[in-house]
Amino acid sequence: MSSNKIKVLLIEDEPQIRRFLKIGLIHSGYAIEEAESGGEGIRLTRAIRPDLILLDLGLPDIDGQQVIQTLRAEKIYTPIMVLSVRNEPAEIIRALDNGADNYLVKPFIMEELQAHLRSLQRRAVQALHGEGEILEVQDLRIDLARHEVTLKGKVVDLSPKEFKILHELACHANRVLTHRHLLLKVWGPAQADEHQYLRVYMGQLRKKLMVNGKEPTYLRTLQGVGYIFDTSD
Repeated sequence: MSSNKIKVLLIEDEPQIRRFLKIGLIHSGYAIEEAESGGEGIRLTRAIRPDLILLDLGLPDIDGQQVIQTLRAEKIYTPIMVLSVRNEPAEIIRALDNGADNYLVKPFIMEELQAHLRSLQRRAVQALHGEGEILEVQDLRIDLARHEVTLKGKVVDLSPKEFKILHELACHANRVLTHRHLLLKVWGPAQADEHQYLRVYMGQLRKKLMVNGKEPTYLRTLQGVGYIFDTSD
């Protein structure tokens, strides 16, 4: 396999699904490694250090949630995309809180998966911090050091909490951040379950970042779960 290809580890026990994913992803230029169980997936991750992981939750030996926990406990931060038939918000939230980066419910079309993978490939912006760091998406410019946000060249007047929300989302761009994660970061433990606070502030933030009467497309909502700062086109 070409060394400049993005290496994807596919942890999936169903042969037909593995074949479908492998054909589509190889056609798109990815290099694919396969694991049929959670234990094998963990061992391969340690050995080959893939660029991306596609993970089913319903594995024959250990649950995919445990795979996520094990990798994150070992400080392996390879982006993990969960692919699962489990569509309950509680299950999605649990996976994200365990350390998954995104979650796609089966069935899905290959084009949808490829779009998610392109977003995960942009995770370089996740490490944004320190002085002089700037993130630009569409007409939005965020100066993380100066706590300044401009839209189409004009300064946007954000409250401290609005900026903290935007800052947290931008520093974890292309990852789903749960309501609880944002509430803990912005409000602290005492308000960790006050989802209404977050909905109100997100509504205000979207209004302030509107262009030509349209809400920003880069602030996406995963209903019942959380929000994503999406840097994809």
